[in-house]
Amino acid sequence: MRWSLLAIGSLTLCMASFAGAQSGQAATGDSIERAEQLRQEIREMISTARDRVFPSLVNIHVVTVQYYGGLEHKGRSVGSGTVISEQGHVLTNQHVTNNGRKFTCTLADKREVSATLVGEDPLTDLAVLKLNLDGLKEPAARPPAARFGDSDELVIGDYVLAMGSPFALSRSVTLGIVCNPERVFAGGAGSEDIEDLQLEEGQRTGLFTRWIQHDALIHPGNSGGPLVNLKGEIVGVNELGGSSMGFAIPSNLARSVAEALIKQGEVPRSWIGVAFKPIQKAGLTAGVLVNSVTKDGPAGKAGIQAGDVILKLDGEPVTVRFPEEVPPLLRRIAERPIGSELRVTYSREGQISDVTLTTEKFLKDRGDEKAFRIWGLTAREITPQLARDWRLDGTEGVLVTGVRDGGPAESAEPALAYGDVIRAINGQKVTDLPAFLELYKQLSERKPAPERILVEFDRRGKNQVTLLKPKTDQEDDRPREVPKAWLGISTQPVLRELAEKLGSQDARGFRVTRVYPGTTAAKSGLKAGDIIVALNGKRLAPAGMQDAGMLARAVRRLEIGETAVLTILRGQEKHDLEVTLERTRLTPEEARREHNRDFELTVREVTFFDRDENRWGPEVKGVLVEQVESAGWAGLAGVQIGDLIQRINQHQITDLNSYRRAMKEVSATQPKRVVILVLRGARTHFQYVEPEWKPDTTDQETATKPASQPAKE
Repeated sequence: MRWSLLAIGSLTLCMASFAGAQSGQAATGDSIERAEQLRQEIREMISTARDRVFPSLVNIHVVTVQYYGGLEHKGRSVGSGTVISEQGHVLTNQHVTNNGRKFTCTLADKREVSATLVGEDPLTDLAVLKLNLDGLKEPAARPPAARFGDSDELVIGDYVLAMGSPFALSRSVTLGIVCNPERVFAGGAGSEDIEDLQLEEGQRTGLFTRWIQHDALIHPGNSGGPLVNLKGEIVGVNELGGSSMGFAIPSNLARSVAEALIKQGEVPRSWIGVAFKPIQKAGLTAGVLVNSVTKDGPAGKAGIQAGDVILKLDGEPVTVRFPEEVPPLLRRIAERPIGSELRVTYSREGQISDVTLTTEKFLKDRGDEKAFRIWGLTAREITPQLARDWRLDGTEGVLVTGVRDGGPAESAEPALAYGDVIRAINGQKVTDLPAFLELYKQLSERKPAPERILVEFDRRGKNQVTLLKPKTDQEDDRPREVPKAWLGISTQPVLRELAEKLGSQDARGFRVTRVYPGTTAAKSGLKAGDIIVALNGKRLAPAGMQDAGMLARAVRRLEIGETAVLTILRGQEKHDLEVTLERTRLTPEEARREHNRDFELTVREVTFFDRDENRWGPEVKGVLVEQVESAGWAGLAGVQIGDLIQRINQHQITDLNSYRRAMKEVSATQPKRVVILVLRGARTHFQYVEPEWKPDTTDQETATKPASQPAKE
């Protein structure tokens, strides 16, 4: 008996008792007792199912690499997963692991364990990670594996539990029922075409999937978490959700994909190059309609055309009346051995024919992508699917996916742009992405570096050439202005209307908003609120905001050390004050900077204005964090923009030079943990960085699958 049927049966008895409650007080008491019994039974079933799976749940944190603007960017994503083997294999969604470079899993007992990617299958949106269990020597300390159930047994109305870590919070469970165990996504407005569902641009998913639709509430972060029956078995992997609807990949499909990924690192599938359409509206009684044919695919080469009706595969009749029957047919073909012969019986305009074709391997839709920093561009491998989508002549070359603003690729004439296909570099043919990377490395390492590189590329069928001038993106220290005269105050212009509101046209000038402590201006007696109306007897009357720098420009024309006479309006009285002019102070824009590629962190020296703004006395020393990659080593440790770094391990940081020395030693010794003490506001914080010291042999051009930002849970 199904657990759900047991609950429904109890509920029916309870309702019958309530119907008879009108007869008297005894019946009412009996109904209350039965209702409480039902409540306890359901709660016990939910608790039992939860307890069987909860210890196997993991919360997955991913450091991702994405490409846009011609640059490589790190980011973070989160999801859920389930331990499915004693060896620590974790089943989750591919869109959780997509573009992942580092994986960290939080176990049920809140321990954090690193994980490695075993394999991904974008066509079903499934992936397998493997926990690094070296630190968990005791078998009892290892997370238990959850059990799979039979998803084919699910029927509408069955109770299911959605488990996972919504919004990256701790584990949760929600209860719902199965609404449709065979959900497919077809085109709207009466269309029966099975849509090429894409969670990322150019990558199909769900070709072989009939989702379990349910109403157990799921949120972002639940992706990859298990859908569980009341027996505590995994019957699905939650993938999508919203508007009180959830969609899970059936466990029978998920289990077979996971087994293939664990064994081979991929899911090998056969492909014949056709898309199918149900015959329900075609006036046919048998077969499946060939909706489209890939010209150079096995079916196309065998002579099968769009509009043909396939009647048999290897002599077995085929009938697909409804969209829900398309995924099982595609899966039936995909599960055949790659390179095997398939006899196809089809009908064309009433004539029945037989052909034998040879299946080919189902290739990935999207290729790898890399960033080429010195050239200021990112490029992607051209797969057969991408070539078909873009109507390219073939797969040779690489596709430009982005160029950096102001970088060599954008500065070339003509400039390279998104969608260009690079065919050759300095006359050497580019066959694929690895060949392009090799040419890039050779030219980048050449001494002296080439001044110009000849790039041949195609743009919408037109063959063009351009010259690219390589340069590094390392910023030099910004030039500093020649010291000039400076008045130690900040001001705002007082225009006509504001002057009238302040009581007099004579109030036009520059209102003092800040007198910097320790300056000659502070010693002169200037106060905030004073309005400077003249300098050395020359009237200062700004006409508009374009004159906001009038006072500063007038001061800069004077000499350092010169005594200037300021005419000020204080209240309704005018005063003349003498101020000795100082030399200009270093501004944040002129401050020296240092970028550390290992920690993906940019800091700069502290200026006079930083000290004033933060109310730091001369005893407060360090370097200011100006930029930090959110998913870089420092960012993952919690270092933030605006932090003042005061210590790195045992090294006190007083200025940029001491920071450079400390980071040089860290790079040389490569410790497992780096302790950074920062001042943030009025409080100090210890941030613990856990570097992954690995040799970088490709100058940051590291392969990964392309970036995407799909709307998914």
